[in-house]
Amino acid sequence: MSTEKTISERKPSLIQKIWLGMLSIGPGIFCIGYTVGTGSVTSMAKAGSQFGMQLVWVLLLSCVFSWILMEAYGRFAVVTGLTSIYSFKTKLKAGKLIAMLVVIGIVVAQWNSLSGILGLSANAIYETIHIFYPDLPEQNYWVVLGIAIVIILVMYSLLWVGKYSFFEKVLIIFVTLMGLSFLISLFVVFPQPTDIVKGLVPSVPEVSGGKLLVAAFVGTTMAAPTFVVRPLLMKGKGWTGEHTKEQSKDALTSAILMFIINMAIMAAATGAMYYEGKTIEKVLDMVNTLEPVAGRFAVVIFMVGALSAGLSSIFPILMVAPLLIADYRDGELDTASSRFRVLTGIACLLGLTVPILGANPIAAQIVTQVAGVFVLPLVIACILILINRKELMGEHKAGIGLNIGLFTALIFACIISYTGILALGELI
Repeated sequence: MSTEKTISERKPSLIQKIWLGMLSIGPGIFCIGYTVGTGSVTSMAKAGSQFGMQLVWVLLLSCVFSWILMEAYGRFAVVTGLTSIYSFKTKLKAGKLIAMLVVIGIVVAQWNSLSGILGLSANAIYETIHIFYPDLPEQNYWVVLGIAIVIILVMYSLLWVGKYSFFEKVLIIFVTLMGLSFLISLFVVFPQPTDIVKGLVPSVPEVSGGKLLVAAFVGTTMAAPTFVVRPLLMKGKGWTGEHTKEQSKDALTSAILMFIINMAIMAAATGAMYYEGKTIEKVLDMVNTLEPVAGRFAVVIFMVGALSAGLSSIFPILMVAPLLIADYRDGELDTASSRFRVLTGIACLLGLTVPILGANPIAAQIVTQVAGVFVLPLVIACILILINRKELMGEHKAGIGLNIGLFTALIFACIISYTGILALGELI
């Protein structure tokens, strides 16, 4: 009996292995939460339905640069024990102004995004129910608003627990469900391999909305809060200079998972809709992405992934303002203060904007994702300066490879910011 128990303990089940593997990611799980949300689902699914795999190259570059930035911010955090915003404020010239601009830019972009995410999630839940109960009206403003209110109240109540380890475990559940759902969806409708290869060649769709989607891709994948909040989360987890290898593994694993999950979404939309000449314009289109080829069960799988993506994004976005303000003040992670609860409460109210207005959540989500690219060059420039400071980093300061990566990421971010300006100009 004891022998059987020992063997069982030595050989964990598949579910236990997945859980332990996700736990090993550490702060990177928040990075996935920030970057792979309904913004990603919307952008990737719409791009896949409209352009096939043409924008794989944008996704790949964004994930590579995200890895480089997570490595840079993570290395700075474990070596110095300092956090991002506090370091901007105290270690850079005009530091207070820079820190305030970064905080304001990230919070505004994330709160805007939250409204689109909540609207999309509520509409997706209702329209998934409508598939199984077709007698219900196709649109019901009050029911959708009620669903949005329930979602945000549940997420807000979870924040009152006030412990980093609890937040991490909640996100692990959402991200695991999301990843498994989209990977299953990918195998149901796998696109042609030649299209994936062609998508690695840089090109921008010469159609209305092409530039907007490119900017949205970067805005949702190279998300500034992913990097800026990372040191504070590492501090909350207790990682120090003894965890340099762990943080490097964490950064790489997070970037790989971001690429796999996002590509699975794009590929599923390509296989199910692009080859049929269909595009995604409203939530119902996205809900029905897989139904024509795989039936209602596949729709449920895809929507479990989409909703998990939404919930995994809402959770960290609600936290972003109090985390960054705490970082600006003293560089300490504080999730149990009254300030934390008031600011997350304000974010909840603002998040209900799109559901209250009854706006198209697909359009709102893509436009709000673009807003995230404008603060990105400043975030990259700041860490580029700090990680090359010998007095701060010692022997761990950036080498040639990391500096080349950061400079290239900065150039890429500037190009995408300019593309975002052009894209928004086309909408006006």
